[in-house]
Amino acid sequence: MTATTGILPADLMDLLLRGGTLVTCDPDDRVTAGDLWISAGRIAALGVDAAGRARASGRALRVLDVDGCAVVPGFVQAHVHLCQTLFRGMADDLPLLGWLQQRIWPLEAAHDPASLRASADLGIAELIKGGTTTVLDMGTVRHHDAVFEALRDAGLRAVSGKTMMDGGASVPAGLRETTAESLAESDALCARWHGAAGGRLRYAYSPRFILSCTEGLFRGCVERARARGALMHTHASEHRGEREAVRAALGMDDVDALRQWGFAGPDVVVAHGVILTPKQRRYMGRDRTRVAHCPSANLKLGSGVARVAAMHRAGIVVGIGADGAACNNNLDALLEMRLASLLARRFGDTGALPARRVLRMATIDGATALGLADEVGSIEVGKRADVAVIDLSTTHVEPWGEAATRIVYAAQSRDVRHVVVDGRVLLHEGRLTTMDEDDVRARARAEAVAVRSRAGITG
Repeated sequence: MTATTGILPADLMDLLLRGGTLVTCDPDDRVTAGDLWISAGRIAALGVDAAGRARASGRALRVLDVDGCAVVPGFVQAHVHLCQTLFRGMADDLPLLGWLQQRIWPLEAAHDPASLRASADLGIAELIKGGTTTVLDMGTVRHHDAVFEALRDAGLRAVSGKTMMDGGASVPAGLRETTAESLAESDALCARWHGAAGGRLRYAYSPRFILSCTEGLFRGCVERARARGALMHTHASEHRGEREAVRAALGMDDVDALRQWGFAGPDVVVAHGVILTPKQRRYMGRDRTRVAHCPSANLKLGSGVARVAAMHRAGIVVGIGADGAACNNNLDALLEMRLASLLARRFGDTGALPARRVLRMATIDGATALGLADEVGSIEVGKRADVAVIDLSTTHVEPWGEAATRIVYAAQSRDVRHVVVDGRVLLHEGRLTTMDEDDVRARARAEAVAVRSRAGITG
């Protein structure tokens, strides 16, 4: 139910979420009944007096009735590939290196701007409908402006970067670039997009992984990213086959090489970390290098189960990500939270990742990993108004339990009712407001056929 007052367009009005359970993920982990007032894109007040303060302000106000719902910080996914959404169902049941070489790299090399835009739009639509408001995205080598344009138009918050590949065997010509070309294009993208859309979009220097990148590329990323205040993002310690290939090439593990090259620290997010050794976890914790945990993708590609509780004990900030639709095959933060918690019990500790801890991984910890914790990741006065509203009155969530456990263990993406980014409603009563979903699906179907044909994939 939506009520509005005043004559301003809805996007310019203040917003009041009335009557929900506020799951704040703030430093005290407060959960409270009450209202949430959003003004000028930020959280202005929360709790029992928020409605009175909103009305006393005299500002035009749009009201969303969220009775029976949890209001949570929008989910932060710390590792996704929007460029791969179009490949859903095209690369199933393969191990990591075969998956890359036989399907993903040829498909990525076949992207043009239209197919890449269609892929990004499809992924963004799914993410918003599932309550995700921020992503760390790794693109493909070419045409990355198309991804940023999709993010800009849809209203999602993102840190994103073109993938960088200046070496390695079996890399198709369409993805191969020189070190100088890769760094120059990344610099240009960073200049165009870092801080765009009122700061909602940021850039990340994103060398793919050691088997497709030279030492010079990684060192160049360190120099450039730190000069520009940008994030760095790569894959490491994902699969045993990958580790063996890196050891054969370098005589050491990938995370050890990355650290030696300076690619470590609080401005670095490493996707996966499945096979980190205890020593590696300890030094990554000391360096404050971040990790993105992708449980579904790790299982589907046969990589294994990351020791997240051990990472926490080592002091590593761990976020959660769905990875790509080509290896998951969903971009569903709620599914990843449930799976992360359940998989942690494989090591014998039923309390390893309780629901509240996992919810923080998908919100404030993810924001910390992306360097955005001062702005998003929790419901606190003054922060950006990025929130999701989840219906807790559905059959599969009722009848009881604290909010965090109901969200993590029972809720599904179809329970997400509203999504707000920067105070702008991107999803209202389960319907996208900034995207035409029928058009998104139609373009995705058409472009999927085209990109598959260009890649020469018939099986």
